[in-house]
Amino acid sequence: MSTITERPVSNSAGQPPVRTVPGAPVAPRRDVRAVVSAYVSLTKPRIVELLLVTTVPAMMLAEGGLPSLWLMAVVLVGGSLAAGAASVLNCYIDRDIDQLMRRTKRRPLPTHTVSPRSALVFGLALAVVSVTLMAVFTNLLAAGLTLAAIAYYDLVYTLWLKRTTPQNTFWGGACGAAPVLIGWAAVTGSLAPAAWALFAVVFFWQMPHFYPLAMKYKADYARAGIPMLPVVASARRVNAEIIGFAWLTLLSSLAVWPLGMSAIYGVTALLSGGVFVYEAHRLCRQVASGGAVRPMRLFHWSYVYLTILFAAVAVDALV
Repeated sequence: MSTITERPVSNSAGQPPVRTVPGAPVAPRRDVRAVVSAYVSLTKPRIVELLLVTTVPAMMLAEGGLPSLWLMAVVLVGGSLAAGAASVLNCYIDRDIDQLMRRTKRRPLPTHTVSPRSALVFGLALAVVSVTLMAVFTNLLAAGLTLAAIAYYDLVYTLWLKRTTPQNTFWGGACGAAPVLIGWAAVTGSLAPAAWALFAVVFFWQMPHFYPLAMKYKADYARAGIPMLPVVASARRVNAEIIGFAWLTLLSSLAVWPLGMSAIYGVTALLSGGVFVYEAHRLCRQVASGGAVRPMRLFHWSYVYLTILFAAVAVDALV
């Protein structure tokens, strides 16, 4: 007796009956939501959040008030797509080391949720759309900075610096600070001293922001052969850089004050920056004492600090 049964389907499409074998495995349906979620995760939305935190206030300061909503929308959409493109291409390039690290092995490429080719096409498409939007609706300086930021992050930082030097975080810091310059350029078509001062804040901020994360996942980076500073340098050297760059972040934020800012910004920069520096010293004391170390406290506070500081920039620009 035959074990194949027939299950009729609608004849409206003229399709033949579908044959099934009892007990045979059924091909799983592809969950559309899971696929969409995987592609979104490739863009690293947390980085896009950082873009919003720094870009909008920079635009407001450049305008001396609130820029047109249309321009803000274009810059935020274009900038978000650019940051997403850089992150997707970063995941494509780093797929070999991501599968070796506990922190990243569940990303879409190591889990084969998204194929490398699909990720590459997706990332390049986002890059083309983002740069085109900036070129058509803002100006060539903003578009050029956008393209440069994507290229530098993926070709210079991810492909080269990250794998070859312990100073990769320092030299890669320009990418994270680029949205400040892009937002300013989109409004004015040029770059003023205040734009560079804000750029310096975000640039120096990235070392005391990222080194605690690298400390927590030190074994991960060592397993993957990535020479992050906490992996290859002494604790004393890492402490010195965290404290030094935390102070440079504070001083850079105060350098913005005389460039047309009021006490609203100045006092906020002084107080929030003071807490940021205190938390950096606190972490380094924990490391030096050999006791329990909580590096993620500084990591999370760094986000709060940057949000508070740039919120003060936005408020100051409005008043």
